[in-house]
Amino acid sequence: MSIELKYIVGNVSDLPGAVAFWRDTVGLKLKFQTPEWAEFDTGTTRLALQPASPSNPAGTWQPGLRVPDLAQKRAELQARGVNIGAAPHEEHGFLLSLFIGPDGAPASLSGPVPKP
Repeated sequence: MSIELKYIVGNVSDLPGAVAFWRDTVGLKLKFQTPEWAEFDTGTTRLALQPASPSNPAGTWQPGLRVPDLAQKRAELQARGVNIGAAPHEEHGFLLSLFIGPDGAPASLSGPVPKP
């Protein structure tokens, strides 16, 4: 099964300040920004930023992986002893779930919404 790195999410203490840094200082092209999310056009893999929270502390990063069959990949990870978290939910036209990697680091896993 193919696995594609779709985005890296940075958890930041100051979203407008972080957007300004990556856009104005580094020179990345801002794709869009809301009060809860910013995304830069960085090619195939996107750089995204979100406000930090107790479960996502400032300065931490989370990979976002996409697979063609989310249920199959979740079952495979679970069979290998990986904490796959709660059931997937639909977000932005995809099914999205989390799993826990080494040192308790979360990673998101997404796949297409099954067609009826």
